[in-house]
Amino acid sequence: MEPTTSTELFFDLVFIFTITQLAHYLIEHPDWRGAARTALLLALVWFVWIYTAWGTNWLHPDQAPVRALLIALMLGSLLLSAAIPDAFAGGGLLFALVYLTLQVGRTVFALWAVQGQPWLVDGFQKTLPWFAGTSLLVLLGSVFGGAFQEALWTAAIVIEVIGLSTGFPVPGRGRSPAERWMVEGGHLAERCQAFILIALGESILVTGSTLARHLDLRMSGAFVLAFAGSVALWWVYFARSAPAAAEVVARAGERTGALSRVAFNFLHPVMVAGIIVTAAGDERLLREPGEAASTVTALFVLGGPALFLAGHAGYRSVLWRSVPISRIVAVALLVALVPVCVELEVSLAVCAAAAVVVTVAVILADRRLAAGQSRGPRSPLR
Repeated sequence: MEPTTSTELFFDLVFIFTITQLAHYLIEHPDWRGAARTALLLALVWFVWIYTAWGTNWLHPDQAPVRALLIALMLGSLLLSAAIPDAFAGGGLLFALVYLTLQVGRTVFALWAVQGQPWLVDGFQKTLPWFAGTSLLVLLGSVFGGAFQEALWTAAIVIEVIGLSTGFPVPGRGRSPAERWMVEGGHLAERCQAFILIALGESILVTGSTLARHLDLRMSGAFVLAFAGSVALWWVYFARSAPAAAEVVARAGERTGALSRVAFNFLHPVMVAGIIVTAAGDERLLREPGEAASTVTALFVLGGPALFLAGHAGYRSVLWRSVPISRIVAVALLVALVPVCVELEVSLAVCAAAAVVVTVAVILADRRLAAGQSRGPRSPLR
């Protein structure tokens, strides 16, 4: 497996700002419409990042032309992120124009860069009309604004998912099935792990900046609770699953393309969404830890970890073809706790503590399962 290059990691730095923008958008629009719009923005941003990650699987990021492309995409992604706060309030046109430029421009560059490799040329030729079509829908939606913008952006995302799921069929040219994608799955897994780290780092940044504005003993306690929640999510993803997942994907053979499509394109943004929602909940927790939970704040504090665990449950089930019982039970319990906390007017601190306890229970279940599967003398550090 080729290691992730410094150029790729440099490109990823922009998305720290992106995740911050998305978290703040959700914090400032704490209702169902705000959540739906945040989801739309996350999906479009994810398309930019994940298709770039796929591209660097086939191109060589340390070659000068590809490095120049990534720097250009980095600049465009920075503009895209800057447009997030006003994407549904007059700034949607800038967001859409940048999105179109990034998606189409990257694909056109790739077509030039892979000349002499017929299967790659064929694949990019089939994706280009799909990317152009969905990008035009995003552009058209930004012109109309309001409910039309939401509807057209949703349509663009749905069409993108359909295209990816069906191999981007083009009339008269057939399709490019995932089974034929010659992809280095271990590298893609490593790239997505880096994005999860970025998202978790951003959640700590949000809570840290909130603490710095209101530093006292009570807020420090709330910060420790929020930090523990971030550590628990990190532990669930990285302690055992991440290295094993990279190995599974890398050795999947002909299944690597199809497996990567589901695991990385579809399931990882669910986990990222969970981290963003959790960050919004942590911000509310630090602002007023003793506040009685409302439906919105309970959904932030409990629903964020539930969303993350649901995405990770899907990730594990796809890779290992097994049912992750502990995660399914944890998700059900966290969702069930939302109306209970609201009805009993439980404080946000108690809700956050419950979320941490449930997540830690998943970690302990993983350790117990791993211990049962291991052989030989057991180290006290295992």
